[in-house]
Amino acid sequence: MLYLVPTPIGNLEDMTFRAIKVLKEVQLILAEDTRTSRPLLSHFEIQTPLQSHHLFNEHQNVAYIVERLLSGEDIALITDAGTPGISDPGFLLVRECVKNNIEVICLPGATAFVPALVCSGLPCEKFTFEGFLPHKKGRQTRLEFLREETRTMIFYESPHRLHKTLLQFCEYFGEERMVSVSREISKKFEETKRGTLKEVTEYFANKTIKGEIVIVVSAEEKNNSKKEKIYSKE
Repeated sequence: MLYLVPTPIGNLEDMTFRAIKVLKEVQLILAEDTRTSRPLLSHFEIQTPLQSHHLFNEHQNVAYIVERLLSGEDIALITDAGTPGISDPGFLLVRECVKNNIEVICLPGATAFVPALVCSGLPCEKFTFEGFLPHKKGRQTRLEFLREETRTMIFYESPHRLHKTLLQFCEYFGEERMVSVSREISKKFEETKRGTLKEVTEYFANKTIKGEIVIVVSAEEKNNSKKEKIYSKE
């Protein structure tokens, strides 16, 4: 059996009892970065053997891992933080397990975009998760396509690209489109800034930004000449 085990995105107390139990009982833990995962496993006294499994070696590893699973071993996959497969390695291995009739179980747990969406103040009933936009090829095409998206949009972004991305959102979506930017979720300096794209872009313009970023952008509101402003000015 393959277990997909979410790990904390910040506070270690977000680790579930079930996740700890599974990681102690499996025969092998696949980790995106063993250097990042070892302190976490040590904190919870998990001594299960650890092996790296990341974007640069997953294609070579998949056949070997599937072979071990077919032999009867239970294996867990974790990433640096959050749920495997969400903008992290996991898809290829899960697909091969499904092809080989290997049972796959994903434990519920931490992921960054859900709390960012829920606390954004933007509609949550329908949304599209875009993850990281392409850095170069296809970026403008994707932004043009999303210009008229009628669902709330969720993006991941790195700290050093945040301001540039917000400027591009202003260009493609309009400065008055509503946005919520969350960073350092579940950590000591967690912050969520809400407002129009113009306001939030100006807020982050001259700031030193750290931590993982989740950007939540409101949908295009067609046929509504008098848009109700979602956030009041702070």
